[in-house]
Amino acid sequence: MLEENYKSFYEQISKTIDEKKIFTDKLHTLAYGTDASFYRLIPKIVIKTDTPKEVEEILKLSNKMQLSVTFRAAGTSLSGQAISDSILVVTSRNFRAFSVSKDKSLISLQPALTGQEVNNILAPFSKKIGPDPASINAAMIGGIAANNASGMCCGISQNSYKTLKSMKLIFSDGTKLDTADEKSKENFRKIHKKFLEELQNLSQETKNNEELKKRIQKKYKIKNTCGYSLNALIDFEDVFEILQHLIIGSEGTLAFIEEITYKTVEDLKDKASALIYFKNVNEACSAVTKLKLARDKKEIIVDAVELMDRAGLRSIENDPAMPEFIKEFDEDVTALLIETRAKDAKKLQIQIKEIENLLQEFKVVRDFYFTSDEKEYTMYWKIRKGLFPAVGAVRETGTTVIIEDVAYPIEELAPATLELQKLFKKHGYHEALIFGHALDGNFHFVFTQDFSSKEEVKRYDEFMKDVVNQVAGKYEGSLKAEHGTGRNMAAFIEVEWGKTAYNMMKKIKMLFDPKNLLNPGVIISEDKEAHLKNLKAMPQTNDLVDTCIECGFCEPTCPSNDLTLTPRQRIVINREISRLQKEGNKKEAQEYLELYKYDGLETCAACSLCSTACPVKIDTGSLTKHLRAEQISPRADKIASAIANNYKATLQGMRVGLKGVNLVHKILGTSSLEAISSTFRAWSKGTLPKWTPYLPKGININTRFEQQVLDKKVVYFPSCINRSMGRNSKSTVDEELFDLTVKLLKKAGFQIIFPEEMDKLCCGMPFSSKGYKEQGKLKSDELEEALKSASNQGEFPILCDMSPCTKTMIGNFGSRLKIYEPIEFALEHLTKELEFTKIDEPITIHTTCSSRKMGLHEKFIELANMCSTKVIIPQNVKCCGFAGDRGFTFPELNDSALRFLKEETKGAKYAFSTSKTCEIGLSEHSNLDYNSIFYLIDKVTVAKNS
Repeated sequence: MLEENYKSFYEQISKTIDEKKIFTDKLHTLAYGTDASFYRLIPKIVIKTDTPKEVEEILKLSNKMQLSVTFRAAGTSLSGQAISDSILVVTSRNFRAFSVSKDKSLISLQPALTGQEVNNILAPFSKKIGPDPASINAAMIGGIAANNASGMCCGISQNSYKTLKSMKLIFSDGTKLDTADEKSKENFRKIHKKFLEELQNLSQETKNNEELKKRIQKKYKIKNTCGYSLNALIDFEDVFEILQHLIIGSEGTLAFIEEITYKTVEDLKDKASALIYFKNVNEACSAVTKLKLARDKKEIIVDAVELMDRAGLRSIENDPAMPEFIKEFDEDVTALLIETRAKDAKKLQIQIKEIENLLQEFKVVRDFYFTSDEKEYTMYWKIRKGLFPAVGAVRETGTTVIIEDVAYPIEELAPATLELQKLFKKHGYHEALIFGHALDGNFHFVFTQDFSSKEEVKRYDEFMKDVVNQVAGKYEGSLKAEHGTGRNMAAFIEVEWGKTAYNMMKKIKMLFDPKNLLNPGVIISEDKEAHLKNLKAMPQTNDLVDTCIECGFCEPTCPSNDLTLTPRQRIVINREISRLQKEGNKKEAQEYLELYKYDGLETCAACSLCSTACPVKIDTGSLTKHLRAEQISPRADKIASAIANNYKATLQGMRVGLKGVNLVHKILGTSSLEAISSTFRAWSKGTLPKWTPYLPKGININTRFEQQVLDKKVVYFPSCINRSMGRNSKSTVDEELFDLTVKLLKKAGFQIIFPEEMDKLCCGMPFSSKGYKEQGKLKSDELEEALKSASNQGEFPILCDMSPCTKTMIGNFGSRLKIYEPIEFALEHLTKELEFTKIDEPITIHTTCSSRKMGLHEKFIELANMCSTKVIIPQNVKCCGFAGDRGFTFPELNDSALRFLKEETKGAKYAFSTSKTCEIGLSEHSNLDYNSIFYLIDKVTVAKNS
């Protein structure tokens, strides 16, 4: 039950914002009350906003009612700056408009685009944004700017502060400002004349204080995000430049960033990386110092230098991509990952030679080389980006993983790092490791922490105080270099900056937010123990997901991320349910379970794409299947067994049903049937499936046809979907997929073999995805035996015409059968036998979840480019959300997952994929007729011997 003031706020704000976007229930407030940090606050109200107008209304009302507000973008922040116990405003994934200037030198962005999405937009112009945090695939622009997040390459020269052009802002009272618009600035001058005068005075006061000015200049020679960006007060004369640069790194405590315009930077395509193993930390840090000084003198070009100590290497040495020899290294070995970029390949080789010459004096434990192979260096950087989550994954269950973020003056790097390692030992953090952006003196150190006892909290406190004294006191470094102050370092800003600078920061906060309503407790806090409060528990819930550190890297890939919950949020809720059950609070646990049913289970596609983004491969889809299995009643289990044991009859019944619906469609027409279907679905409260004009008609296939006995043989297993579902009423192709595939295989010179009793065969996925493990295994084992026999115990390749079924077979079968889905079969077998001629017409493709998990996305693009001169790849469509039959039973999941499809496939004439069910939803949401890629291959090929 909401307190009276929050209840009043809810009643008033729901008049202007759709109630469906406002949450006060325990499930959603807990889910959104969690970010990547080790702190937790539960908001009273969560509001998902799509537009600046909504934020303006929220701030006007909260200011009037004096209720605090916190802004949240992706929630990948690590210092506790994106959580609230009041009103949490979340920028929804639809808050994402952008525009690129004519000369591509500027890009204007709303807050919910991820950094990677922005770089995808700029990639065709060989441009990118400056900031490059390790979380760039998940982190959103609003958070990147508000935290002044940097990363591995941008340093202090290409971060948000240095590449900012202009901003659109909304202040705590709802006032708006566009710093690129003279009319807006003039209006702001009239309304907030006193504010601007006071801000100008603060700037002048700082410039006049020679000691403070020099301190600021020194502090910003290295990375620093501890406190407000005081450099804005001395770097600029124009008051609006001062204002907007103060917003950078202010962590939502001064204003809301409605839009930011960045100066783009050049994205050099010729690059090379080397992973170099040094004898010890001292040797590696000395090499870093020499590289940095040489770069500053413009003697070499080096874009990034990342350090990984032995503990860091140990955390990833079992990764299949890492070489075996790493396991043999002694305890002192330290690695540097170095990258250099150039305008062309010739200059790149010169730069590589210069770096190699410079490093000759240092002791390395293995010979090193620079690679310009994209696949190889991308693998290096992927491993480096996954270090933090990877460490969290090997922690003891129930503990928290903590990442601290400091910077030292480069000339002090070696002794400071050695001292830091001594502090680990002093306080018993023997598992702690160091990695980070060494070229900028910026290190992250990671350790695991148990907050369940006072003794452990005391140990953490004493350790952090030693770190503060070492970093900020002895070496005058930065306590936060790029992760933001948050709650984690708010208590120590004065220690780092001194009283005068800290008082200036307090004046800035009071000027911008006089009622202290914007993200209170972040950056400016009088609580000297803030870093020890509101610590987040990580209770055990299920072995499938217990290693999750709630980083949020998974969220952009999830088809339900704008509809219900994300993988991270599903894990958060399951942890809470487990905690309540363990404590004996069964009533509240049951309340969560009831709330979780729709948001957590029914609208999870169980596509497992989250595992491809997760650095430790956590598969929340598997958790969903496990939980679904637990809910199966004995009656439902018997029905599933009856279907599995009578699968031929089941498929025949499906064909009859589809034919019947198709006949009704012909008689009534599309509009009438849509209306009737919608009415019945509404009456049934969603239990009746949705009808769509893209619903296939029922078909039978004929495997009895004449063919020659040939040396080249292939076992063709048409999926049960493609054996029973044909073209739809809007189809633009003339043949059924089965007939087309047979024709294509014959064209390529194959003799086709079908497994015996094919009518009853199924890969088992329709059962296992719903939690019916036993029935899924029964069908899978049955199919495996049939395919072993048909392929002569694996002698012949096996083709399945649907990627999801193929992925299931590969995952389930124990025998070594050569199983292919359409993409890989085409590239490995059809290209040898067929001549491809590109069509000069635009096409688009959709890589299914299964194909992505099999590593076939790039191969699908390669295949598509063999077939057409123009291939359109939708960047913001991953899983389509159809999820087998959920596109019929929970069509809102499909709607949400494909909300950007139509816009991103604009201009395409033909559309292709490798899954019939996915193609139903894709067709409906794009107004294109999606078909199997085999149709295109048949269209553009002739036999080589013809």
